[in-house]
Amino acid sequence: MNRVGVCLAVILLLAGPLHPVSAQTEGSKTRLTVEKLKDMKAKWSANRPKLKACRQDVKAKGLTGDDRWFYIEDCMNKS
Repeated sequence: MNRVGVCLAVILLLAGPLHPVSAQTEGSKTRLTVEKLKDMKAKWSANRPKLKACRQDVKAKGLTGDDRWFYIEDCMNKS
């Protein structure tokens, strides 16, 4: 019984520090993404007719998620 308790304690001690280390992410990358999205939205809001046309293209193609944002960004950057 004592061995089982010691083994469980050792396993918990070894597994405990691994979890927080793997869960840590750099906050700067997240902030850059949010800042980039805000910048993109500001540019798009300035040119609403073009944004409307790009959104219709996205809807027609059935794009979702990140593909949708990348397509709209490319569409808005076209002259």
